[in-house]
Amino acid sequence: MQDIGRGQGVYISTYGCQMNVNDTERMYALLEMANYVPVESPEKAGLIIINSCSVREKPVHKVHSEVGRYRALKAVNPALKIGVGGCVAQQEKAKLLADIPLLDFVFGTDAIDALPQLVADVTETRQRRVSARFENEKPYETETLIRNPGVSAFVNIMKGCDNFCTFCVVPFTRGRERSRGLAELVADVNALVRRGVKEVTLLGQNVNSYRSGCGADFGELLKTLAEDTDVQRIRYTTSHPKDFNQELVDISRECRAKIMDYIHLPVQSGNTDVLKRMNRGYSREEYLDKVRMIRDGIPGVVLSTDIIVGFPGETEDQFRDTLSLVREVGYDNIFPFAYSPRPFTKAAKFTDQVPDADKSRRLQELIDLQREISFDLAKDFDGRELEVLVERYKAEENHLMGRSTQNKIVHFHPPEPGAGAEGFVGRTVKVKVLKAFPNVLRGELLP
Repeated sequence: MQDIGRGQGVYISTYGCQMNVNDTERMYALLEMANYVPVESPEKAGLIIINSCSVREKPVHKVHSEVGRYRALKAVNPALKIGVGGCVAQQEKAKLLADIPLLDFVFGTDAIDALPQLVADVTETRQRRVSARFENEKPYETETLIRNPGVSAFVNIMKGCDNFCTFCVVPFTRGRERSRGLAELVADVNALVRRGVKEVTLLGQNVNSYRSGCGADFGELLKTLAEDTDVQRIRYTTSHPKDFNQELVDISRECRAKIMDYIHLPVQSGNTDVLKRMNRGYSREEYLDKVRMIRDGIPGVVLSTDIIVGFPGETEDQFRDTLSLVREVGYDNIFPFAYSPRPFTKAAKFTDQVPDADKSRRLQELIDLQREISFDLAKDFDGRELEVLVERYKAEENHLMGRSTQNKIVHFHPPEPGAGAEGFVGRTVKVKVLKAFPNVLRGELLP
């Protein structure tokens, strides 16, 4: 199996969240061990994989459409293998093979580590394959596989979700919650640091429901990584409001030198009745209490959120409650979506679906409101001095790019152009902001 690729190119098309991006990096690393070479376009590949996402609208249609674009490539090269992984694969399983004759294999979210063997089986037997069973009985043990780690790396700390929000397909495509061991994660992060990683982002569908086999919760994980590893910065996503407690705030404040001043706290709706129908586990008032708790305990923290508009049954007044909550909280950034039904979810069966025209109008109104808020908040960064971890140097433009502790992207010039500027990558430097925009800051390097 080690030589199944024989130097052929592999191309992976990726949709969806950071966990999918991380899964793709893992796939590339595993396939490189089987002698495949990553390529930049499907035309150069002997193996094409679509790492799919089922969160957005019409995800199965997107898979059909993309595979269809590869028909000509398969006609020229009948040996080309095409597979689909990710959440759509987990959701549709064998139905994808039945509906898309061009596909050679389908594998679910728990089958990534078996991908080289699956590809070998398909190649050797010339038989189409499906591997999409959840391994819920096995402990979740894995190693972060990154071919060429940069300054920042993503680390999965858990997989799956037990919350069963009525709009969300994740429990059906990622399975039940399973957490990695505390000691394993410490070793994983230390190994990344030895390879030059300065910052890690801890990933999970609901990171603050993490609980290791030894009983450590998410707060203890954060504190242990801050104290027992040499990583310089720690971020995490996504946290659930119902599980965000005072202990986590206290640990974030105590370990503020390493835990960044940015929290993504999805609210989904600003109306209590809608939240109840969503099965979110908190009310509007409870969410706002959590926001006050966070801001009191971590002054200057930056918040972002996810919001769904047009959830089944949402009235105009209930949507107005969402707008008022956005004004009250003052998010630096939001990720807004118009509701779309997902397979297997309760909300897909609700009979009071909101018309598409109303969803589109509400979405645009929310976006317009947040744009105003973001521009106002950006002004607070004008003239500030920020600690920026430099991630990249673009020689052709002679500028450095990094992120502040508040997760703001910052662009600035090095003292001198040329090879010496590359030495700033991986360093934390002080930058004075000259011009602030909602998503990007421009500044000057301070001595």
